[in-house]
Amino acid sequence: MNRSMILYILGWVMILTGAFMLLPWIVGLIYREQVTWYFLLVAAASGLAGLIITRFKPKSTVFYIREGCVVTALSWILISLVGCLPFVISGEIPSFTDALFETISGFTTTGASILNDIEALSHCMLFWRSFTHWLGGMGVLVFLLAVIKMSGGSHMNLMRAESPGPSVGKLVPKVMHTARILYLIYMAMTILEVIFLLVGRMSLFEALTTAFGTAGTGGFAVKSTSLAGYSPYIQWVVTVFMLMFGINFSAYYLILFKKWRQAVKMEEIRAYLCVVAAAVVLIMINSYNVAVTFGENLRTVSFQVASIVTTTGFATTNFNNWPETSRLILVMLMFFGACAGSTGGGIKASRFVILVKTMVKELGSYLYPKRIKKIKMDGKEVEHDVIRGVNVFIVSYVVIFAVSIFCLSFENNDLITNFTAVAATINNIGPGLELVGPEENYAFFSIFSKYVLMFDMLAGRLELFPLLILIYPPTWRGIFRRRSRNRKRMDIHLGDLLRGAK
Repeated sequence: MNRSMILYILGWVMILTGAFMLLPWIVGLIYREQVTWYFLLVAAASGLAGLIITRFKPKSTVFYIREGCVVTALSWILISLVGCLPFVISGEIPSFTDALFETISGFTTTGASILNDIEALSHCMLFWRSFTHWLGGMGVLVFLLAVIKMSGGSHMNLMRAESPGPSVGKLVPKVMHTARILYLIYMAMTILEVIFLLVGRMSLFEALTTAFGTAGTGGFAVKSTSLAGYSPYIQWVVTVFMLMFGINFSAYYLILFKKWRQAVKMEEIRAYLCVVAAAVVLIMINSYNVAVTFGENLRTVSFQVASIVTTTGFATTNFNNWPETSRLILVMLMFFGACAGSTGGGIKASRFVILVKTMVKELGSYLYPKRIKKIKMDGKEVEHDVIRGVNVFIVSYVVIFAVSIFCLSFENNDLITNFTAVAATINNIGPGLELVGPEENYAFFSIFSKYVLMFDMLAGRLELFPLLILIYPPTWRGIFRRRSRNRKRMDIHLGDLLRGAK
């Protein structure tokens, strides 16, 4: 394992974290808040520590999938630990566990909160809380690859370990240019949403924080009522942009370079939009209320469907009170999730498309055992490694899900609360049902349960394997010994898994 390269990247992560904290510090200066100086203190400490670490440049910059997974998991843990410090030392969230929960929820774009009174936070803290969504949406290491020139030919392993989806490829030959293109599209869409929100007479502060939450599909709002108090225009704007950020960013790249046919033919996007449309129609029929106009009902249902399927977590109504069928549809959307290569969470639409095609293929093999049929997606053959990776991902997902619910059961909360709490955290959604509904929060859970849910949030954002590999004993076996052929074989095997599961 290239330990020096891992430390070098972690050093840069600390530098970037310190640099990012200057933004809420500036916001605090604008609003003349004393607690803003805590951001400058933590930023200086983090930046200084990062500068010291990066002074020791690694002799070899080449690293494999194993190093990519380890540094990705450690980076997300590190940035969460540093990111929660302003909340703790300022006293606005005095409990370290609660502050860490809120920060991990922010960076993983989950949106699950422990706060009972959101408005009680200062503007700089609210800004940082929402800005963590924007950073975590596209990925901290993807940003690092976009702004820092790193030599060596193995940096695709970083992007593959952090980016969501069954397969991660380069839009252009160089990884750095790919990362820059992704972030330019991401920034342009965020700015566009801010402009639309400002047109709807939203304040600049609220427009920025709402756009951060929408772009990262996170869901942290600056009001306890989420977006319920805003105008229908603003709710429609957020609905449209939530759906847009849930689409594979490769489609925007194709559209940008006028490759319309390739973008339209993407099966995952068509499946995603069809599921959204079907869910809206079914919930509208099931929750029909003569006291509500068709337009208002369409807006409310469309907003919540978009919020749940993209795993954003904003709310304009208490869907906890909807009929059982409507609530069940929302829970199913939690698992379906957005598209691969988007900022959304969940299992991802592409995996479901592959699973359905695999099922159809296996059913056909029972009738025609000698027939050889390949699974294709977007006109291209799906590699066996991808199919295997999807299957392993689903098995791992079910195991973590079951173990998490078992751990939460010791508190004797009802099954729906425990089930949807795990579903909402591992799929990076935020609100669930019953005690964790849109008008509730996660503050009532014990410290043990909160750490279980924090693990689920990180596992869900990193799509399981980087975090599982971090705690997998063979990963660290012989770390101080010379790299052997067995270690190389292990890296190749991990690469196959990630090609399929991501």
